[in-house]
Amino acid sequence: MNTLSGTGLAPYASAPERSRGCRHPEPAVPGQTVFQRDRDRVVHSTAFRRLAYKTQVFLNHEGDLFRTRITHSLEVAQLARSIARSLRLNEDLCEVISLAHDLGHTPFGHAGQHALDDCVREADPSSLGFEHNAQSLRVVDHLEERCLTHDGLNLSFEAREGILKHCSLRHAQALEAAEPGGVALRFIQRTRPGLEAQLCNVADELAYNAHDIDDGVRAGLLEYAQLLELPFFERFHRQVLAEHPQADGRRLLFEVIRRMLSYQVDDLISASNDRMARHELRDATDVARAPTLVACGDEVSAHSVQLKAFLRHQLYQHPRVVAANDVVRQVLRDLFQAYVDAPEQMPPSHAARVPRQLAITDYIAGMTDRFALREHARLFGDQLTSQLPRQLLPF
Repeated sequence: MNTLSGTGLAPYASAPERSRGCRHPEPAVPGQTVFQRDRDRVVHSTAFRRLAYKTQVFLNHEGDLFRTRITHSLEVAQLARSIARSLRLNEDLCEVISLAHDLGHTPFGHAGQHALDDCVREADPSSLGFEHNAQSLRVVDHLEERCLTHDGLNLSFEAREGILKHCSLRHAQALEAAEPGGVALRFIQRTRPGLEAQLCNVADELAYNAHDIDDGVRAGLLEYAQLLELPFFERFHRQVLAEHPQADGRRLLFEVIRRMLSYQVDDLISASNDRMARHELRDATDVARAPTLVACGDEVSAHSVQLKAFLRHQLYQHPRVVAANDVVRQVLRDLFQAYVDAPEQMPPSHAARVPRQLAITDYIAGMTDRFALREHARLFGDQLTSQLPRQLLPF
């Protein structure tokens, strides 16, 4: 199999010298590829720093050891880079997509996202609503203010394509109208993104399935005995105890998760290599017309579906998590309405922007958990937000 000279990349990988470029032309930086430049800009962005105080599953104030959006993004990047090396894909591009994929997430995780989407649609039924992947693209294209001549971070086409991992057809059409032939076109033509973007999608799922098990047990919301009802988990539990009969507690849990994740990664590499070989890819342009190529095999995919269903029912819909989500949804609904009624409650830089609803949406989506709670307490008192520690903290 041919590789690009001097890079070790497969011919169908995304090569920086073949990048489709940035929205605003820039001179090359000596000794740095466009994808490395993208990564550096994401890491130094304001939106990336905010991820340290945004919910993954458990609210930021619940404990110091639970994952946040930033630790999740780092774990996805580590997984994606390791797998990319085995598949001979571009590690730097995988890293920037992984680090940036959640930049548009609201405070309070998916509960916050759904609440903000509801607010936007109720305020304007004809609107596109709120989609966090589209918001992540908006962050890197428009909302970051680090350049003198243009808004955004001016990332490469390939990085932006990977960041927009999901998109409704209506939203894609709006993006395509603003940027013909841009990163949203594939959702209209139903073509595939680059292999690095495909890999980051899978790495995202593998990472959150593994770390949500860990955090769920740590929080006391999942019992180890419940996990043994999952055949996939129970297989590695038996394997570990066969080799280490005295293993128990967190060390046992860590080892089972580690082996389960390693098995999934090995399967992903093997299954993806098989698919790419069968499709005889000549270069990256062949990837768009092929079916999804980077994915686990059928057996592991079935176990992944079962694991996600288990986490949804046992963790994400746990009564304590649901109670907390009810509170934080109300927090965002209150904030949205407060800014509609009195835009001057926002900073002048946001209050002066039009259209007003978009300015409010950007402002709320950019908040960290703790800022949103403080802002709600400032505007409404702390009667609602003071409920959260009693409802959530298992200590």
